[in-house]
Amino acid sequence: MANGILVIDKAQDWTSMDVCAKLRGIFHEKRVGHAGTLDPMATGVLPVFLGRATRAVSFASEGEKEYIAGLKLGLVTNTQDTSGEVLEQHPVSVTPEELEVVLPAFRGDIQQVPPMYSAIKINGKKLYELARKGREVERPARPVTIHALTVEEQRAPDEFTIRVRCSKGTYVRTLCHDIGQALGCGGCMSRLRRTMAAGFTLADTVTLEQVQAAEDPLSLLLPIDAYFAGRPVLILRPEAERKLRNGMTLVLSKEELPESLRGECRVYGADGEFLALCRCEGRKLSTIKSFFTV
Repeated sequence: MANGILVIDKAQDWTSMDVCAKLRGIFHEKRVGHAGTLDPMATGVLPVFLGRATRAVSFASEGEKEYIAGLKLGLVTNTQDTSGEVLEQHPVSVTPEELEVVLPAFRGDIQQVPPMYSAIKINGKKLYELARKGREVERPARPVTIHALTVEEQRAPDEFTIRVRCSKGTYVRTLCHDIGQALGCGGCMSRLRRTMAAGFTLADTVTLEQVQAAEDPLSLLLPIDAYFAGRPVLILRPEAERKLRNGMTLVLSKEELPESLRGECRVYGADGEFLALCRCEGRKLSTIKSFFTV
């Protein structure tokens, strides 16, 4: 059975759902989900969860993400990236110093108006469906957090490479568009590569081609608990494990639950099986999400 995590280095022109569909066929597993959509134009880290691991998707999709993006100045498009219809084009020459002047306004907690070409729904309609019909509707700004925003290099008088570490829900192409607006020349995103998502980096990735070529694709799967690796470990005795499997909140002794263990933890059976993500409060152990085989 395919139960685990595969961190794919998504290729350009593939949708995130294309990747999931391909992996369903390779692993013969219907339960496949990903942590954070990447547009077809984007490449990079796409964590995919298979089998019982899909129970962790809701946790993984909430985490910070990091991107390397191309910022193209002097070009405004309807999609806010270079794949779209050109609305404005101006010759531009911007220095790194001039760019740095406007960046502080885009760091920290900011408000971002989602692009029309997005899957967000307004009155039950996906924005990109309205955009394809030539319609534009008012979109309320949403709070997002830009944890880090740096200029990596200048590739041309009108193009820079930027690195962005941000919260869930951030549109990097909108960030590029807004930076261009702040500079007074307009801008859009020319390329995008995700370098981190759900705590996984490019070093953890494999390509779809590698998965397809593998003699045993199951050997490429990371264990389910790999996502929760930062949490402390608690190993249960057989009687306590039986109660946890029956959905009970456990009251454990000091010997079974050390006082130093507080908050979220990874819980294992005596045989080493990863059972659940749990919360320790005093002597009580309650299940947040179970991952054991029924």
